[in-house]
Amino acid sequence: MSVTLPAWADEMRDLFKSGSVGQFILHGNIFDMVSTGGDTRRQYSLQEFLDQVMFEGYDVVLHFDRGKGIRAMRGGEDWALWLEGFTAGNLEAAKEFSQVREPGRALDLLDRYLLRTLHLRNLKGGKAPGKIALIIDFAEFVVPAGDPLNLGGEFSTNIIKVLGWANDPTILQANIATVLVTEGVSDLNGLVIENPHASKLKIPLPDEREMLDYLTALADTQFKELPSKSEVPMDQLARRLTGLSRVGARTTLMLALKNGKTITSAWLSKMKKEMIEKECNGLLEFLESPFTLDHVAGHEQVKVWLRDDAQLIRKGALHALSMGYLITGRIGTGKTFIVMCWAGELGIPCVVFKNFRDKWVGATESNLDKIFAILRALGQVVVFVDEADQMAGKREGGEGDGGLSGRVYGMLAKEMSDTRNRGRILWIFATSRPDLLEVDLKRQGRLDVHIPLFAPQTQDEMKALLLAVAKKVKFPLEEKDLPPLPKGLSLGGNEVEGVLVRALRTYELQGEPKKPLKDLLAAVFKEVRPSAHTKKMEYMDLVAVKECTDDRFIPERFSKIPPEELERRISALRAFL
Repeated sequence: MSVTLPAWADEMRDLFKSGSVGQFILHGNIFDMVSTGGDTRRQYSLQEFLDQVMFEGYDVVLHFDRGKGIRAMRGGEDWALWLEGFTAGNLEAAKEFSQVREPGRALDLLDRYLLRTLHLRNLKGGKAPGKIALIIDFAEFVVPAGDPLNLGGEFSTNIIKVLGWANDPTILQANIATVLVTEGVSDLNGLVIENPHASKLKIPLPDEREMLDYLTALADTQFKELPSKSEVPMDQLARRLTGLSRVGARTTLMLALKNGKTITSAWLSKMKKEMIEKECNGLLEFLESPFTLDHVAGHEQVKVWLRDDAQLIRKGALHALSMGYLITGRIGTGKTFIVMCWAGELGIPCVVFKNFRDKWVGATESNLDKIFAILRALGQVVVFVDEADQMAGKREGGEGDGGLSGRVYGMLAKEMSDTRNRGRILWIFATSRPDLLEVDLKRQGRLDVHIPLFAPQTQDEMKALLLAVAKKVKFPLEEKDLPPLPKGLSLGGNEVEGVLVRALRTYELQGEPKKPLKDLLAAVFKEVRPSAHTKKMEYMDLVAVKECTDDRFIPERFSKIPPEELERRISALRAFL
């Protein structure tokens, strides 16, 4: 019977058959089921898949992890015989060694076992196993990330042994395979990861086709009622569940089927959001917005551009879409709000980067790897990175962070410039300080469109902003309630919201008869003091103008500034930051 292997397993088999690589690092979606095609369509855990499919014809298959110790999944007799000889027939000692969980001692035993096997093969008439596979599960606890000199003697020894297994030509030629399994490749020691004699193979989340195959298999076996209990057709169900692991998809369906619920589109969206947020440990948050661009006051040219891009998304004209957007402007101009409103009418998922940085060595990189894997699997998604100047890292790294900032920058830059993701992963960075972002990160081909937002420039724009914010905060305000506005008053959206909340506070506290809203607002406007940080705000306006990629977004009072004058004013204002 024929078996169709996943792409990563095909590559692993071909590399080993060629004799070019004998050590493999499996990472990514390692806790999911592995599906095989062909005549024998089956679902395996990764451990079962390695034991029963990849190493089916091997004489000895040994697993080790710090929780369970060394286990012989095949060839236990030879392993036990060697342990007995190693301990000179002391059965108690042999039993103790067979249960060892401390990595240094365990790897030493495995290393000695391999040496003994190689020695027997060189002896005339020596009997030794023909093929051996050593599998180190949860390898990040055996050869963890970090400087070997600072990790301690035991871990340094472990790293040397693992490197030796990969680099020794006699092991490579002796049909001995070593496999390190970890969820995040960045959690492993850099010397092991970058070893040219080891191959890194990423196990991805299932794509739409693979998810449909899996759902079809479930409907044929465990969930025969699935087609009748789902209002969503199977092909659409697969598309909607893409981004989850197979285990996550099965759990989601079980929650409905085992509780007698019908799988509706709304329920599916809710559950998928919860499952993905759980699978990525809160590193991503889905943005579900009750607003649309109709809730945005002003910024007319910006809204036209965003709505045109939404139309391209709906048409499927992905080749005509930008790779990403940089939204800039002073504090309070509504950068986050306009993204939320656009997400409300796009029709595709929008996710927000949470704090992916971690204090442990390698954990931040592992978090980013996990995020990127989910984004690719989602098919089409908008990724919003707020306060991007703080999140995106620096090319040269930061002081005292061990180069972490530089590695974060490198990973983001590489992912954002992958043109295969055009129209599928749309990046939106928002910041009031675009000058702090690395030039390479905000260049064309990563963040193509730079959109500046400004505080209202005219009385009409200010009135429109007041009415829009009032609607947002449920303030009972109509145009007839607006008092004459003080001349020269320039407030951002956050300041306008503060004014309205102050007026609402007074309105709710006063007794009967209540004063008209117009009088209350007029009194508040007389008392309000705009931000005292005028120089900082002006600086933010000017750097937003400098970064802008299209004149249509710039108000007239800024568009007339010559480039040289713009640079001079920006330089002069830096002293006030």
